[in-house]
Amino acid sequence: MTPIKTIRGLLLTAAVVFSTALAVATQYVVSDLYERSIREEAMRDANTFAEVTFQSMFQLMRTGWTRTQLEEFIRAIERSVDKTQHQITIYRAPRVTELFGEIKQREMDAAILGVISTGESLRLDRGPEVRFINPLRAEAECRQCHTNAQPGEVLGVIDVRQDIRPLLEAGNRQFMFAFAPVVPVAIVATLLMVAYIRRRLNKAIAGFATNIRSISRLSDLKQLESASLDFGFSEFSPVATEVRQLIERVRGVAVDKEMLEFEIRLLEKFILTSDVVKDWREYVNRLLIDIDGVMPAYALFSIFKTGDDIFDLEVFWRYAPSTESRQLFEETVRESLRRNPYFADGYAVRIEHNIADSSRNAPELARCDIEVQTKSLLVEAPKIGGIVGIGMQAQAGTDATRWLVVESILSTLLNVVGSVKAIDKYTKDLEYYATRDPLTNLYNQRVFWELLDSEATRSGRHGYKFGLLMIDADNFKSVNDTYGHGFGDVFLQEVATAIRRAIREDDLLARYGGDEFVAILPETDLAGTLEVAQRIVDIVTSLGIETPDGSRVSGSLSVGMAVYPDHAIETKDLFLFADSMMYRAKSEGKGRVAIPTEQDVVEVFRSLSEKSMLILAAVEARGVIPYYQPIIDPKTGKVEALEVLARIRLDDGSILVADAFVAIAEKMGLMHKLDYILMERALEAATAADYQGLLFLNMSPRALVLNDFVQETRRIASASGFDPARIVFEITERETIKNMALLERFINTLRGEGFRLAIDDFGSGFSSFHYVKRFPIDFLKIEGDFILGMKHNDKDRALVRSIVALARELGIRTVAEYVEDAEVLDKVVAQSIDLAQGYHIQRPTPSIEQAIGIGT
Repeated sequence: MTPIKTIRGLLLTAAVVFSTALAVATQYVVSDLYERSIREEAMRDANTFAEVTFQSMFQLMRTGWTRTQLEEFIRAIERSVDKTQHQITIYRAPRVTELFGEIKQREMDAAILGVISTGESLRLDRGPEVRFINPLRAEAECRQCHTNAQPGEVLGVIDVRQDIRPLLEAGNRQFMFAFAPVVPVAIVATLLMVAYIRRRLNKAIAGFATNIRSISRLSDLKQLESASLDFGFSEFSPVATEVRQLIERVRGVAVDKEMLEFEIRLLEKFILTSDVVKDWREYVNRLLIDIDGVMPAYALFSIFKTGDDIFDLEVFWRYAPSTESRQLFEETVRESLRRNPYFADGYAVRIEHNIADSSRNAPELARCDIEVQTKSLLVEAPKIGGIVGIGMQAQAGTDATRWLVVESILSTLLNVVGSVKAIDKYTKDLEYYATRDPLTNLYNQRVFWELLDSEATRSGRHGYKFGLLMIDADNFKSVNDTYGHGFGDVFLQEVATAIRRAIREDDLLARYGGDEFVAILPETDLAGTLEVAQRIVDIVTSLGIETPDGSRVSGSLSVGMAVYPDHAIETKDLFLFADSMMYRAKSEGKGRVAIPTEQDVVEVFRSLSEKSMLILAAVEARGVIPYYQPIIDPKTGKVEALEVLARIRLDDGSILVADAFVAIAEKMGLMHKLDYILMERALEAATAADYQGLLFLNMSPRALVLNDFVQETRRIASASGFDPARIVFEITERETIKNMALLERFINTLRGEGFRLAIDDFGSGFSSFHYVKRFPIDFLKIEGDFILGMKHNDKDRALVRSIVALARELGIRTVAEYVEDAEVLDKVVAQSIDLAQGYHIQRPTPSIEQAIGIGT
């Protein structure tokens, strides 16, 4: 129901409703009173009729009347009321019938019989009829004729009835005729009352509206406050009082339009633009010039915390100040700082002056001018950019409101200046770390390739040689797993520092990734390259790095070397050759330099060339072959999942396993393409075979840094029609631990697309349990060494048991790898591991049907 919006409508509606209710109530009350009086009168008449009839009969019976006379009397009585609303009926009681026999009379109803039985008169006042039933009781003299009756015994009944409907209807008609003229009079009176009230209200409201419309400035509120606010009725007096109080509050907190425009003009100057990236001091200089255009401002200063009890005070002058003004300003600011408890005794302040426009001299400032005209804001803790204070020396005259505006914008100005300095710092950091490894501050992999290409071009142009070293830290994984990744980072930093000491100032050193480093040695031949490489190995070997438990570990490096142009002209070939030499150094016992021979050049490049061409051909022809290894329920033998493994078929029909080409493909930057091809072919085959289980896919770590990884996997899954919820990506802890933030983003994005996730080789690294706590993992593939060790090693069994218990508590399913024989499978079942895979169950096969068939 829509509420009434106008006072006129509300009053009119209320009057109509009230009048109608009053009329209805009046009619109801009057009708009820009238009906009651009619019924009481009818009952008295019935009682009178009954009494008169009884006395008449009694007198006649004394004369000794006959039966004929009695019947004639009864008929006469009944006929006497035929033309009225009354009805009189006389009944003979059973006691009289016993003596004188029956007469013709109406059948007795329950009320008549009740009166005969009780001997008491009965009044019935229900509906449109009033009824009085009076008993005829025997007296002593009645026994002369009624010899069988006792005094008081009922000899008959007189039933008197009256229909009162005609009387009620006539009364209601008379009431309506009498009440009808009153209705129009009441309506007219109501309308006049509503019009009168509305006129008084409209007059008061119109006056109030006129006063409101006259307000255009803050000072006009005073006129409204002093104006008489009379709404015409005392009930509205509280409203007038509240309006006056509201005016007082508004005048207390409102700011004039001119002041607002002044503040807006100031705040508009605080908008950050792309110029911030260039030089934050230059930006603040321009900001001061802009502020001076709105309000005369001579100086602006900011305070930054740059170390423990060390602060930088940056003073920005609109024009060039005199030496005296500088010193006076510095003294005033220092005194202001000393009065603040945040700046403890012994703090150091470095002061830097900046001039926005040196073409003019600033006016000389007196101490009193600086103290009066300088407003500052100091905070208790450094804000963005390390800023802890801001101040401005301006001329706002004697207008207190303007000074209030200046003080109010200081917090905004503090954030703006802090932000521009922070942006400046972050921009420089981004520029630095775009080329540097954040852990070691060495060049990163991207810059290394640019430097390598540049050095090859320069050396080729001038006919120089240069050396390339591929350096790998031996047994770094053991250090990481034993002492944790915190110490692992320290270890790599120490190794990087030692390598830096071992090479020349002009040599270029970069961290290639993980525990691998590369060094470019300009204008160096084979002998010089070998000398530097051996010096690097010796210095790192002599390191003694203290571990968290107080022991010391030494470093060990495997170094591969190559010389341009002796071993290759193309930079990628040169790098792959050095990389191959590094792996040869590892295979020969680690902690050494692999010196290339002419035969090495032939063999390495033949092998690298063949594998590189093979990989390129596999990418071009989509020649990656998916092999499938079943993952079963060890209790039932049912195949629940398949792990997809990459293979490449050689021209002679033999199969190249992943270990033989993954490293080269990674170095060539093609591994992610092989992964995509493998995924496409595996999903196509699974869809064609109507395979309904899970597919486990190993993804290259380098795929994580590709912007299109999720988009591409989504496209491949959609094109094949394979449900992403049945695709499980395996993440190898050893490979992804080095970039936790990247891994977290990768996992959350994949989970958001519906894919599932598994941690491969779980337990092999230091952060296994941290991974489970941090990420939404679906499967844990337990490190194969633990599984194999369960046959003979109690510790391995205890570790596996703990992993299974943890996974069960977290709702994660476990997978046992390296199930190589029946004994291991029995141990897997005994440990309640959910799933199992290994050569004992089935070797990888190119046929999905064959892999699935193992469980049938």
